[in-house]
Amino acid sequence: MWAHSAYRSKANEAVIAVAGRRSMVHFSKPKGRPMPEPHQRANRVRSAVRSAVEHVFADQKVRMALFIRTIGLGRATVKVGIANLAYNFRRLIWLEGRTAPV
Repeated sequence: MWAHSAYRSKANEAVIAVAGRRSMVHFSKPKGRPMPEPHQRANRVRSAVRSAVEHVFADQKVRMALFIRTIGLGRATVKVGIANLAYNFRRLIWLEGRTAPV
């Protein structure tokens, strides 16, 4: 379970544990005290993973103006699928442009 620190609570942690999942929810900074070093390291690792995933959605939302306002799940699924396909093609072109000449 990946989430922002606002979602860290005893109830949410218990639900995650009962489901047999591992909590990857960010740690909150204690009020009036510095954040413990282990929590800083854990948040840093979690942020690296979350940012890689969230940048894809931000790109689709901003550059592709992806706003789903359709009737029916089928149409919405197709719209998201086409946006993913376009994003992947654009990413492939960018990655191929970065390869070293042989």
